[in-house]
Amino acid sequence: MKKRVGVHPGGLIFNYVFLTILSIIAVFPLLWIILSSFKGAGELAQHPLDFFPRDFTLDHYDTVINELGFLYNMRNSIVIATVSTIITLVVSLLGSYGIVRFFPRVGKYLTRMLITTYMFPPILLAVPYTVTMVSLGLINSYVGLVIAYLSFSIPFAIWMLIGFFQTVPLEIEEAAAIDGMGIFGVFSKIACPLILPGIVATAVYTFINTFNEFLYALLFINSTSKMPVAVALYSLTGSEVLDWGAMMAASVLVIIPSVLFFMAIQRHIAAGLSEGSIK
Repeated sequence: MKKRVGVHPGGLIFNYVFLTILSIIAVFPLLWIILSSFKGAGELAQHPLDFFPRDFTLDHYDTVINELGFLYNMRNSIVIATVSTIITLVVSLLGSYGIVRFFPRVGKYLTRMLITTYMFPPILLAVPYTVTMVSLGLINSYVGLVIAYLSFSIPFAIWMLIGFFQTVPLEIEEAAAIDGMGIFGVFSKIACPLILPGIVATAVYTFINTFNEFLYALLFINSTSKMPVAVALYSLTGSEVLDWGAMMAASVLVIIPSVLFFMAIQRHIAAGLSEGSIK
């Protein structure tokens, strides 16, 4: 009979203390940005390292929202990221399922070819993409920006979803087919619900990548009314003077929704990543 090895209480205490310290280090920059956004302009200049503001003010948020129209930039990014994510999921789900179920041998080499697209840095494709968008008349257009995002989000999403579809037992799909369910029915009602955590994880990854993308948004969009949030944040950096208060307030408006979104779906993301590791 094997002797059960227990965990030493001292080891547990050390782990908890160590993880608590790491959590504080990770959260500290976010807390500092949030608290700094409530400091006055003079306080930010004279006491930039103070953690807590001496006098709370909402002037920076008023400047960012009412004067700079930052909420419109957030709306632009949300629309672009949402459209890109939906199209990526539809194409990637169909493509990855087709590879796993109909071309399993070819799929192994196809997925390697798809993932090699990430070997090229985005700046390397900036010139040909820009020339293509100019020739198609898609500069300063959401359509051109979405097409550019799809070119690098779809390959990675297909590669990611293939691992999830491989975890679905083929016997379940065969039983549904015997009962009279068609291929699309098996795909939509059997396979996709079983890999729902993986779909959520892929959607979150795609959305965050397109929401935070900067290079192509800077190259393709030259209108202030269509400017995404990443470019709008960059525009706050003046040539000589940087408005730290507006920068902090704008950063909070971008960060807080993402944090709340992650808190709401963190269980789905964790489940998706754990299931996707069985490749």
